[in-house]
Amino acid sequence: MIRSLRSVHLGAVLACGLLASPVYAAATVNATPRYDAAQRLFRLDAGGVTYAMGVNADGMLQTLYWGARLPASDTLGPALPAPERSSFDPAGALTPQEYAGWGGAMTATPALKVRLDDGNRDVVLRYDSYRVENDGLAIVLKDAQAGVAVTLRYTADDATGIVGRSAHIKNTGKQALTIDSAAAATWNLPRANDYSLRYLTGTWAGEWHLQTRPVTPGATVLESRRGSTGDENNPWFAIGRGDAWNEDHGDVWFGALAWSGSWSIRVDEDILGQVRVVGGFNPFDFAYRLKPGEALDTPVFYAGYTRAGIGDASRLMHAFERDRVLPGGASAALRPVLYNSWEATEFKVDEPGQEKLAEKAAALGVERFVVDDGWFGARDNDRAGLGDWVVNRRKFPNGLKPLIDKVHGLGMSFGLWVEPEMINADSDLYRAHADWVLNFPGRQRSEGRHQLVLNLAREDVKAHVLQVLDRLLTENDIQFLKWDYNRNWSEPGWPEMSPGEQQKVYVAYVRNLYDILRQLRAKHPKVEIESCSGGGARVDLGIMALTDQVWPSDNTDPSDRLSIQDGFSYAYAPATMMAWVTGSPNWVNNRVSSLDFRFLSAMQGGLGIGANLLEWTPAEAATAKTYVAEYKTIRATVQRGALYRLLSPQGRAPWSATMSVAQDGHQAVLFAFQRQGEESRPYPTLALRGLDPQARYRWRAIHGKVAPGTPDVASGAYWMQRGIDLVMKGDLQAAGIVFEREGGRRATR
Repeated sequence: MIRSLRSVHLGAVLACGLLASPVYAAATVNATPRYDAAQRLFRLDAGGVTYAMGVNADGMLQTLYWGARLPASDTLGPALPAPERSSFDPAGALTPQEYAGWGGAMTATPALKVRLDDGNRDVVLRYDSYRVENDGLAIVLKDAQAGVAVTLRYTADDATGIVGRSAHIKNTGKQALTIDSAAAATWNLPRANDYSLRYLTGTWAGEWHLQTRPVTPGATVLESRRGSTGDENNPWFAIGRGDAWNEDHGDVWFGALAWSGSWSIRVDEDILGQVRVVGGFNPFDFAYRLKPGEALDTPVFYAGYTRAGIGDASRLMHAFERDRVLPGGASAALRPVLYNSWEATEFKVDEPGQEKLAEKAAALGVERFVVDDGWFGARDNDRAGLGDWVVNRRKFPNGLKPLIDKVHGLGMSFGLWVEPEMINADSDLYRAHADWVLNFPGRQRSEGRHQLVLNLAREDVKAHVLQVLDRLLTENDIQFLKWDYNRNWSEPGWPEMSPGEQQKVYVAYVRNLYDILRQLRAKHPKVEIESCSGGGARVDLGIMALTDQVWPSDNTDPSDRLSIQDGFSYAYAPATMMAWVTGSPNWVNNRVSSLDFRFLSAMQGGLGIGANLLEWTPAEAATAKTYVAEYKTIRATVQRGALYRLLSPQGRAPWSATMSVAQDGHQAVLFAFQRQGEESRPYPTLALRGLDPQARYRWRAIHGKVAPGTPDVASGAYWMQRGIDLVMKGDLQAAGIVFEREGGRRATR
């Protein structure tokens, strides 16, 4: 039996997995699932990938294959449980189940752990049925005696082969139960003993460090217990075979969790060399009570496979995010060149000062002007006013309209900084509603950056936040919100709920956050939003489905940014990544750098400027204007093209190089950097990637020197095999080279 999934809007899929967390993506074609009734085998073939699972004789749904696409004629079944090795190694623990409950002889990490009010904690999930719903495959597992039914939902993107999975967990019994842990999915890899894991770690101003470690018997746990995504770990992983997997070669399995709250991804290797990746809600302090008839939906966990190295894994993820996750999908607008006033004024914003900055920004070719913190309430520092989203009439006597009109008259769109999930104790809102924050009654209320966290899980708080933001956007002609979130959770109590229900805060908060964003976008469809959390502490596929761009780090030092942006690119698309040119010396580490180096570093993503323009000399302004104009000629290639990492800056390496190739192949852009020159060593020859070997490409330099003797025009094969030599001497040197294909825009891919 074959069921077809045609013209899928991914919003429907996420609505199932996240309870109304839509994705505003373009309609595309999903893969066609196949079901072999004789062998009870399910198969998804999408892109270059085949994903297959089957029902074994014990009624368990188990993974059969996940890897390179196989011919449809190949047989993958039947599903056979793992043999029991001893009384200590039961079959239930060794069989690679798709979604195991904790019950029976299960000793491996389960996907679901439940306790019923009568004390039973034994749940064994067996196959019940399947169906096609919302253009996705749904497989139902049940433990009828325990009163637990789990509907597993699958989608497979035909362009990239990326599979999306989530679980709908329902109490079908007559007594209440509590979910102690719930994963979105378990991913089972082929049996081997030579896997290694790559993942991303960081801290404020030092996000996106790529880590690698061998996968050995035992567990590696990546997680956030912070109430939000966090930057200590990011909910992304990549696992490769052997030591040889690199940018261009090797089997790679990769995935990312679409959730903006506390999360966990656990990588286990068992005694047979079987590797499981289990990811979903973080089980720490988690308890979700379900009365009879109630249900819990997990986040969506996306994962893919490639046999062409980590570089191809990144490009597949980038394409999936651009076309299927980000608002607007493939038809979304390119990121405009942005100016943000924070570095110039900090909290000392006022109408005359912002107008002067706007004039300077417009003269450079900037397309969007953003007023940062300090425009509202009693906000003269970070100790007061947060939560009072009314215009400060001392700073803006006639409201924001005169400044907005000025900005629009200069040909720019207008944006505003907000932090609507937070509150200062010194605010009118807190004085009126001190009970609205996360808290345990009678206990301390720990502050971070002098602020507390509003409990968005409360419906009255959600309604208030939505109302004030809706009013702000209705009363002012605003095109952009920089949505910040500047601390972790603490004391995550919800006193209005019964003790058995309070820990639902971990789920309800995030769902209400998503609902606020969704409703704002519906009411104000032309307003774009950036996700920021003290930098990159809330970047994930959940928040990206409802925002247009993200802020990877508060660290804007252009040398540090090379590593930050490189790490970011393993998991997330350059189309989402904002990068600013700020002052020199940089405020983070007092490093001095040229304007050329700063611009070329920032031009690898969505270009922004955050420097104090009033301090720039006429020569600096002229240089900036030239770079802004150049960026606009390559913007589509940088933001929507295929990214190739040529030299890695990870581990404080001296060199970095990236290349972006336009979707139709007509243009390619090379960015190359030398952090420090040592011992008169020449810069490495760069073998380019992604070009048409038969086409001919002419180069021009945005900035930097090409070695003497380099041909003006050469074939794609020449640039990819012979490569190009750049001349760089000294510290903090940079080059930007544009390659244009001769003979028009004939598409090569």
